[in-house]
Amino acid sequence: MIIFGFSVFYFMGLIGTGRFACPNCGGDRDYEHRTARRFFTLFFIPLIPLDKVGEVVRCQTCRVRFDPAVLSAPTSAQLASALPAGMRAVAAVILRAGGTSEAAIGAALTAVRSAGAEGYDVVHLQADVNQPAEAVVEPLRALAANLTLDARERYLADAARIGVADGALTPAEREALGWLANTLGLTPAHGLGVITTVEQSARLG
Repeated sequence: MIIFGFSVFYFMGLIGTGRFACPNCGGDRDYEHRTARRFFTLFFIPLIPLDKVGEVVRCQTCRVRFDPAVLSAPTSAQLASALPAGMRAVAAVILRAGGTSEAAIGAALTAVRSAGAEGYDVVHLQADVNQPAEAVVEPLRALAANLTLDARERYLADAARIGVADGALTPAEREALGWLANTLGLTPAHGLGVITTVEQSARLG
């Protein structure tokens, strides 16, 4: 009896490897990104490669296969680096709008260090402020894509605290805060509520 047929195999067509956030394991794991190809089989042995039928990402730990879209989710390591990078971008936006007073610099350093950049100092801060304005867009988009609403509110609140550290917000600082709120995915009304709360707290404090 001759047994033949068609089956899909994943052992060929390696596209790449790396680390990803495995939905099944719940943590960062190594993966293989492979092409899925249909084969003509004889006695269940793949003999003739036929058409490609898609791509898969397989976790090297749990061996579960996923759609390649899973690679768009940040790993824990990537998210850990995105948090201080985002706060550095936030601080740079506000300081460019309102000036670099001693109080504002102190508030900015505190915010960035609290976000995870423990060795961040005035030299780093000045370098961030001197960067082109468009350099902050990507770090802020990363925050907006990967943080909860509460976390994005906290980033905007920290930006407002930097702004009020040396007095009332200037029109330029308010404009910068509105831009930050929009970039972080907050509505104008939501952003205004966060900023107003910080202002009221600063006046009472």
